[in-house]
Amino acid sequence: MFRFLRKTRRHHEKSKQGNGIIALDVGSEIIKALLFVVEERQNANGEVIGRRAVIKGVGEVYQKGDNVQAGMITDIASVIENAKEAIRNASQAAAMEPTQLIVGVGGESVKGCTSILHYSREDRDSKINLSELHNIIHKLEWRAFAEVRKQMSEEMGYPEIDIKLIDSAVIDVRIDGYKVTNPLGFQGEKVQMAIFNSFAPLGHYGALHTIAKSFELELLGIISEPYALSRYINSGDANSSAIFIDVGGGGTEIAVVDDGNLMGAKMFGIGGRTFTKRLAIEFNVAFREAEKLKIAYSEDKLEQKSKKIISTIIQSDVEVWLEGVVLALSEFKQIDTLPARILLSGGASHLPEIKEVLSNRKWYKKLHFINPPQIAFIRPNALVNVIDETKKLKEQQYGTPMALVNIGIELSGEETIIQKTLRKVIGIMKV
Repeated sequence: MFRFLRKTRRHHEKSKQGNGIIALDVGSEIIKALLFVVEERQNANGEVIGRRAVIKGVGEVYQKGDNVQAGMITDIASVIENAKEAIRNASQAAAMEPTQLIVGVGGESVKGCTSILHYSREDRDSKINLSELHNIIHKLEWRAFAEVRKQMSEEMGYPEIDIKLIDSAVIDVRIDGYKVTNPLGFQGEKVQMAIFNSFAPLGHYGALHTIAKSFELELLGIISEPYALSRYINSGDANSSAIFIDVGGGGTEIAVVDDGNLMGAKMFGIGGRTFTKRLAIEFNVAFREAEKLKIAYSEDKLEQKSKKIISTIIQSDVEVWLEGVVLALSEFKQIDTLPARILLSGGASHLPEIKEVLSNRKWYKKLHFINPPQIAFIRPNALVNVIDETKKLKEQQYGTPMALVNIGIELSGEETIIQKTLRKVIGIMKV
């Protein structure tokens, strides 16, 4: 995997053992900062068998209502202030200072998908060398970039020149159907690559860079959160297809992963705030009071009569939310069959109606499912290479920031030959 925003010196040296790294999730409702270190994993004989991340500290700060709207940053100064506080809280909890940073981005303003492309070699008997690998990646990335940027431009309503590449990765390479991690030295005719690209409008792209640069930390990468989640199920999971539904404060983001490849992400503007506003109106209370009431309801801390009243109040919004899910999934026309596994994350997914309406209705019959989908929550402890030393990250709202930590294991290590080559190609493209 590759992140072309990493500083130059990072391309040539491995992260020092014990460096503090911040994974920053800039949500519409809450900014979450996880401070972690990456360390070597050893077997009983003391041999290094891999690397893992250990989370040392957690910081969370509530956003003001208008700082972030549907993933689009509307108040840079306030977001920076809140993010600094979250990082400070995580640092104090961990009793150490971070030196590096990963920023996760999502929402309606960030679009991306995986392109599966093919290249035919003229001499199948020759071995692939570095020069040919560079040529193959250059041609395929240009093709993927052009296709996806055009699609994103049409969806987002911006000229192509104002759509900026924020994230790119080669996530799968096959030669004549045989999966490889390093193509050098292999023979064969058909080269297949799965390349993920994500984009943002120029204004949002600039805001992200302004925020990232404000912390005086070494930037390892600005990461597409749907992509980070897609790698979640590739962390030791035999079933590498799933639909991720992240019900955040400002909206709901849906990502479809097919055989380990992120096919795209869609978002619509119904999330936790929608239900909070409904309660505020019906009970004639302030937004913060309605939020506390919603949380108490989600945590099953209210008496039966109150629970029934709240369930009735939010039911109409849940119905509209379900229509949004169906509409979003109907746009994944490039997939013959949708995965029959749905993983829920985000704070608003705690509302019992969310899982109930997905589990008990026949909504899926409107879409190309073979079997009724099975609904479950993301389990943060499912990441076998991420250890939560704080014991605080047990709920599904921490799925996204922990997925960023999982990506951080790769970002903090030495680049593979694929990563180095793709970085050079992106540099030539100047996009």
